[in-house]
Amino acid sequence: MLRNFRIEYLYRISWILALIASLYHLSMVYFGLPEAFKLRTTHLMLLLPIAFLINPVYRKGRSRVYALFDAFFFFSALGTTFFLGWLDYDTIIARIPQIDELTTTQVIVGVLLLVTVLEATRRIVGWSMVWVCVVAIGYALFGHLVPRPFAYSGSSFKEVLDQLVFTTEGVFGIPLAASATFIFLFILFGKFLERSGAGAFFMDLSYALAGRTRGGPAKVAVLASGFIGSISGSATANVASTGAYTIPLMRKAKYPPEFAGAVEAAASTGGQLLPPIMGAASFLMAEFIGIPYTSLIVAAAVPAILFFLSVGASVHFETVRLGLLTPSEIDIPNGRTLLKRAHLIVPLFVVVIIMFQGYTPYMSAVIAIGSVLVVSSILAATRMSFKDIVATLADGAKDAVLITVTTAAAGIVIGVASETGIGVRFASMVVSLAAGNLYLLLVLIMIASLILGMGLPTSAAYIMVAAIAIPGMIDAGIFPLSAHLFALYFGVFSAVTPPVAITAYAAAGLAKANPMTTGVKAFQLSIPAFIIPYAFVAHPEMLLEGSLVDVLWVIALAIPGVIAFSSAATGFFSCRLSIVERLLMLAGSLGLLLSTSTPLTLAALLAVAGVAAFQMLRTRSRALAELKGSPHEN
Repeated sequence: MLRNFRIEYLYRISWILALIASLYHLSMVYFGLPEAFKLRTTHLMLLLPIAFLINPVYRKGRSRVYALFDAFFFFSALGTTFFLGWLDYDTIIARIPQIDELTTTQVIVGVLLLVTVLEATRRIVGWSMVWVCVVAIGYALFGHLVPRPFAYSGSSFKEVLDQLVFTTEGVFGIPLAASATFIFLFILFGKFLERSGAGAFFMDLSYALAGRTRGGPAKVAVLASGFIGSISGSATANVASTGAYTIPLMRKAKYPPEFAGAVEAAASTGGQLLPPIMGAASFLMAEFIGIPYTSLIVAAAVPAILFFLSVGASVHFETVRLGLLTPSEIDIPNGRTLLKRAHLIVPLFVVVIIMFQGYTPYMSAVIAIGSVLVVSSILAATRMSFKDIVATLADGAKDAVLITVTTAAAGIVIGVASETGIGVRFASMVVSLAAGNLYLLLVLIMIASLILGMGLPTSAAYIMVAAIAIPGMIDAGIFPLSAHLFALYFGVFSAVTPPVAITAYAAAGLAKANPMTTGVKAFQLSIPAFIIPYAFVAHPEMLLEGSLVDVLWVIALAIPGVIAFSSAATGFFSCRLSIVERLLMLAGSLGLLLSTSTPLTLAALLAVAGVAAFQMLRTRSRALAELKGSPHEN
């Protein structure tokens, strides 16, 4: 009976819960947001159980014991959160944390919730995040056994449990608060955009813009991944959606399978950085810094564009190196066809305009969802039926499960960092280790971000660094927004950094390529983008901080800077670079992006321009020699 129930009703139960979750979050526009602890526990109550229904350990042919295992955690997720947010809510709100003793029932519920969150994290995210949380809890309990300078006097078991479960400083902390409000609704908004056909429109627009250029299929992948990634916020989902179209196109153009997968992986990773709808981590960042989300997307726009410019340039130079041309059989959508569907991007403008009118991101997302329904109804081909709307509500909530589980688990780390002060000690150690050298400090933080981000969603990686490393950057005098964006960028880049390059492995599956080789190639294509965070730390003007003249000057230098860095990384411009030319390009790009000295900047500009001019003259002379039938050196 139980076996039949699991098979027959598994999807239906998860679908109903997901639908209720979406309706609950939308209803708060009318009823208003509940008190913080009630909102967060209810949010977790609706979404945490779904993690065990969409990722069951029971499969056909397995023992029914596995079904019991799934059922236990499902009811544990539902029961513990219902107890905290509803049955025992008045008692929890009235008590004084760390002073009022926890009851036996509260201890049992708290332990069950932590175990359930960790099991959900294992299923959704993987073991890496679980071990981070376990180590964090172990440090809070046994910190007195850790050598200095990280030694901690240690907290009792009940003190740690109180901090992590019965306050808004642990599982129900700021990350889950962001998930319960605007992150959930923006995920839902992205899902509605996708269902309305906006994703397909962006794909066709990318074909129209780049399909006929040299290396067009690869450049289409870069553009499409940027467009679609800005509304999905998930690198792996971006690979799955755009890669299904772009990777076969690149293979048809004779790109090696590893390169095709690498292009899609590198470009899809950057979708989380592109406004107006960046990944979930950007909403968390706005909460941590305490700035309006509109300020964040304005500041993040230039670095994001530079990211895609750098990847696009790497793709172009690699295409030149491989000697590939654009396949003539690419079907480019005509302008009239695109114009018929151009109305589908109106909701993106709506959400930006509404936010800049002073509405909260929460309200802006709800209005934007409404605009999708209105705009999509203009044409019969894009109109969403009632069945489509209901299905999208459920699918959007399911997509939000990853972020919900991740932020709940990350809250454990945040709670431990707050309880133990490990962030302050780590910051002090890193700053002293850097010995006043800003770039050494940034390199250390970069390595920490990449390591912490291995195998983790971007949101989790960013939260870890925000809790532990960013205070050290701010103490060193780095502009706070630059510090947080620096951590975010390398949290994002961890998805294409071997040995755990998640997006590259996903793309390798579509390209039928070797995963590790694809990961290494994606990393190589992304290397030029690694310099961008250093650039906006050195020049906050890149984040639109400062006078208009200074901002324009920095951006004007950054554009040739990232192109030159891409050229140096691939070893090609219009033809192969000599060792001297490559070194000049590298030095020039670093000077354009990092130097604060005007003479050095001008020298760097001259070096880059000189190499580029010499390359183009050499390419032209070789072309003329070929026309005359004269032999020349390759």
